[in-house]
Amino acid sequence: MKTALYKPKNYAQTISRLATIVETLRVECPWDRKQTFESLLPQSTEELYELQDAILNKDWENLKEELGDLLLHILFYTQMAKEINAFDLSEVIEGVANKLVRRHPHVYGFKNQELDADGVKKRWEDIKKKEGKKSILSGVPQSTPPLEKAFIIQNKVKHVGFEFDNLEQVKAKCKEEWNEVEEAMLHEDKNHLEEELGDLLFSVINLIRYKELDPARCLERTNQKFIKRFLQVEERVHNSEKEWESFSLEELDTFWKEAKKNTKTL
Repeated sequence: MKTALYKPKNYAQTISRLATIVETLRVECPWDRKQTFESLLPQSTEELYELQDAILNKDWENLKEELGDLLLHILFYTQMAKEINAFDLSEVIEGVANKLVRRHPHVYGFKNQELDADGVKKRWEDIKKKEGKKSILSGVPQSTPPLEKAFIIQNKVKHVGFEFDNLEQVKAKCKEEWNEVEEAMLHEDKNHLEEELGDLLFSVINLIRYKELDPARCLERTNQKFIKRFLQVEERVHNSEKEWESFSLEELDTFWKEAKKNTKTL
């Protein structure tokens, strides 16, 4: 006779059940037993991207599943740490709970302080420095993808006043960097050109951030728009029963312009 499925009554029981399952799998399942921090890391990264897709698509049912998968990974890392006597789940939860209370004195301490969202963020960074952070940028993970890293860096320095005063200054910086790229392209120095193109990208990301948009989302919208339009071009080529090489750039551009007319902005 099979045991009835356990139906948790509260969060503590739910988390405890999942943590126990992970602990059991680490002993009894060959695949789970074989995993290490390093082997699990690429899978965790994949889960984060799947979570992002669910959020951007407003797919709530899938979001629930992806959050569960991410929670599983957190518990898996915690179990592996417990096995080497580094820390356990209670320390992870207690640590983040204490940090949240400590860094929100306007909620858990001086409740009469009036702070807007930017003020809260600045206070958060100030408290982090008092806790021993040597730099405002010390919390930027080195493994962060470059586009996201630039966005994080700019947001962090903004909260200490290292920010342009207005949009016109941001736009002027982009134009300045573009002029330097054009100048660099006149010479056969790829290192210099790489540097100037990086400066231009950094400035464009800053413009996007200044307008309170997400650069990764902006780029992904363009990626999806390009894919949708290119698939239409590809279909025209395949329907012609001719090879790509048979078409001139002008002909392919005609297909592209037709695809643009058929494609609404995402």
